[in-house]
This record gives sequence, C-alpha cells and structure tokens, in this order.
Amino acid sequence: MTQLLGKMLINGKIETKTGLHIGGSGTGIEIGGIDGVVIRDPVTNRPYIPGSSLKGSLRSLLERAEGKKFNKPVGRSMIHMCESAGDYNNCNVCRIFGVSAESIKGAMTLTRLFVRDAKMAEDDAKRLENADTDMPYTEVKTEVVIDRITSAANPRQMERVPPGIRFEFEMVYNIFELEDRNTLKALFDAMCLLEDDYLGGQGSRGYGRIEFKDILMEWRPSEYYLTGDESKRSQGINGNSATPSQIRQNFEQISGKLVFKEPS
Repeated sequence: MTQLLGKMLINGKIETKTGLHIGGSGTGIEIGGIDGVVIRDPVTNRPYIPGSSLKGSLRSLLERAEGKKFNKPVGRSMIHMCESAGDYNNCNVCRIFGVSAESIKGAMTLTRLFVRDAKMAEDDAKRLENADTDMPYTEVKTEVVIDRITSAANPRQMERVPPGIRFEFEMVYNIFELEDRNTLKALFDAMCLLEDDYLGGQGSRGYGRIEFKDILMEWRPSEYYLTGDESKRSQGINGNSATPSQIRQNFEQISGKLVFKEPS
C-alpha cells in the first residue's frame, strides 16, 4: 500500500501580460455576436482559468521539453503516457500529471498534481467593473482574416481578458515517496516554460502571455492531517523565492524543508 507522506500547497497569482482568451460556449451563431467568447463563472459572470487548461498546458510543454513520445489520443490531440512501470518510475510527466488506469496494467500509479480553477483576483474584478470595457470584465479585439484564395477579408471579434489582470491559482502536489521531492522541481520547470509560451488560444497572434507571481509554498505532512497539530505545518518554505525561476534556483534549499515521517 502506498502511503501519503504529505501535501505541498502552491498558491500564487497568474498575471496576464497580454490579452488572454480561454474559450467558452458563446454567441457566435447570433447576428452580431462575438465569434470567440471567454469562459466565465456561471455565478459571478467573471472570466476564470480552468484548472484543466492550466494543467494541460504545463503537461504539454514539459512533454515537449523532455522529448516524450506522443502515444495516447485525447480528444483531437495526442499526449504522452508511459506503458510500463519501469518507464513510469523515471518519467516526470507521468508521475506529476498522471496516467490512465489502463495504461500500465498491474502497477500502482498515482497522480501527484491537482490544479484548482483560478478565480479572478477580487481587487482586479472590482477595477474592471468600474472600467469602460467592451463587455463585462473583458475587451473585444477585432481581427481580419484574409482568405488565401480569394483575398476576401473576413473580420471576426475575439473576447479576451485585458493585460494586467491577476488570477489566484492553487496547485496541490502529493508526495508519496522520497523521489517525489526531486520530481517536484520539474513542475517549476514547466511553469517557466509556460511563461515563455502562452496560455489559452491564439498564442501565435500574441494572446496568452502570462506570469506567475507571489508564489507561496506550504508543506503539510501527513501527521498534520492525522493529529490536527498546527505546528506540523510549514508555511512559506520558499522564503523570498516568489517566482518559478527563483524557486528553481533555490530548489535544493527549499526541498530540504520538506520534513516527514519515513514510510514504514
């Protein structure tokens, strides 16, 4: 039986550096409607970043950076998934982001990373409520697509979150064995990759540049959950290292603060 040694909570802000478009169901079929709308919270009507979008982007970039084989169809795309226990044990992608139950038969595989939906920061939401934006909390960018055969111009409108808006993210990284401490570093590698890539759609047109800021890492060993002893929690173990690149540079020092009971 695999024993949980503890949970690493990673909280912080995602700030948009350019317009952000993560698509939702919208009004494109209506006359005069927006061709591409953003996904919104059905209760608050505010745009948000789905945990699945953030996790999928991190996984895809790490797969490509580590040269993984794309062998598993998911929807219209392909992802990497190990097919043997030996490969899985040495694969940062599968250990962090998980594999399907049928991928590695007869082996215990566990997903380390959970990613929550990232809600718009309250102060930024209030600021947008008072701003003269095209739509509630968002701007509309008109683009013109030129037909390569007829040269006809086809205008379209894309909704996006403006630059300078922050979303509050939370990731939970489970540690089941000693090696997971080292695997955690690959998550921050992926976050650095995403900062130099894009999140959401239309990235080749300049959308989706983001930055991770104000990161706070909190270590909660299994003893905290079993005993309720608040002294077991270690908050802010990353000190002044508040960005992915800073955490990578000081990772050995940070990971050394993960104190837990050795598995029996």
